[in-house]
Amino acid sequence: MVQRLSRNRRAMGGISALFLLALTACGGRPEGVLTPISANMVSPSASDVAMLVATSRKPSGDPATLFTGERSPALSLTDLTISIPAKRAVGTVEWPKKLPPNPEKDFAVVAAKSLSIPEAHDWLHSHNPNGRVLVFVHGFNNRYEDSVFRFAQFVNDSKAKVTPILFTWPSRASVLGYNYDKESANFSRTAFERTLKALADDRSVTDITVMAHSMGTWLAMESLRQMALEDGQVSPKIRNVILASPDLDVDVFGRQWNELGPKKPKFTITVSRDDRALAISRLIAGNVDRVGQADPSKEPYKSKLQAAGITVLDLTVVKTADRLNHSKFAESPEIVQLLGAQLASGQILTDSRVGLGDGLGLVVAGTVDTIGNAAAKTVSAPVADVATGNNDSQPSELEAILKGDPTTE
Repeated sequence: MVQRLSRNRRAMGGISALFLLALTACGGRPEGVLTPISANMVSPSASDVAMLVATSRKPSGDPATLFTGERSPALSLTDLTISIPAKRAVGTVEWPKKLPPNPEKDFAVVAAKSLSIPEAHDWLHSHNPNGRVLVFVHGFNNRYEDSVFRFAQFVNDSKAKVTPILFTWPSRASVLGYNYDKESANFSRTAFERTLKALADDRSVTDITVMAHSMGTWLAMESLRQMALEDGQVSPKIRNVILASPDLDVDVFGRQWNELGPKKPKFTITVSRDDRALAISRLIAGNVDRVGQADPSKEPYKSKLQAAGITVLDLTVVKTADRLNHSKFAESPEIVQLLGAQLASGQILTDSRVGLGDGLGLVVAGTVDTIGNAAAKTVSAPVADVATGNNDSQPSELEAILKGDPTTE
């Protein structure tokens, strides 16, 4: 009882600290930024990102917000174009300080249109010249516009030659709404699976990369697992899956991985041991290791990461402005360019493609090399064994799952 109360106090204290950090990060940010600016306001020096947005959120009826954090049984599709100012540091989202936004300095919406399913297919055909699609799933504590602007930033900064598709699920955008968000991710599994199937069935699409962040990795894995169980395999068009800071219980992840079947996409996972958001998630989840905090350079992980096809990027030493250390995949210029230009373009990380410049310490898949003057080695790794956290001689449930032990349910 005493231990349980102590854990609960630590969890509540951690949540309170996280809440205060989130308030600081969001301070001064206006709401309702999605109303398109007039054509004469568009800056000639700005770049723009056109994306197709699919969502299981409830429509707001307000063009300034478009969708709420509540759940809808119907999938909605929207064509959005975001203007991004030219004078801006890579990895940053320049939120307007007042409305309407100033496109010389701020991210701004220049076009927004609701689409039917046939219109969405037409949009895809006209915006997909090379057949490559990047599908992004955001994480916990995100408003609709949060996910739109973050994805636009990533696509623009990565310079990936892909067609951007955003899937945004119902989040109440509150640190204290963790359980609601988790259930909303569960609620959205079928909607996301159908979105992936529609893309895979489209004749203009030849290659799909799924990139998910934080709690969105749960939704991505569950939807891919559902597809595999229903169809016998994940669609062969889904060739790459990127899990950034995955908020996944390691044992559950092992079961999900196993049930994807023998023909899996190529997986890349980014981890960071200083991720404060995942530290709180671990407390909430009963002190079970999260995949996004695994250390691929040490046992028991290192020896278990050498048999199958997953690349693990350890971003612990990478520094960004994010005080939670939870969004390095999008905020670090080097990582943005690595993930975007190399993976989202359909390429697989190899030792010749990981050079990120002098001085950047990055551990790749179980090695202790840092990327600096010499490129680090990329080691193929069995994702289901990424992080058991078990040093005992008895096999964990995860290990039993991986070995196909029929006694493990």
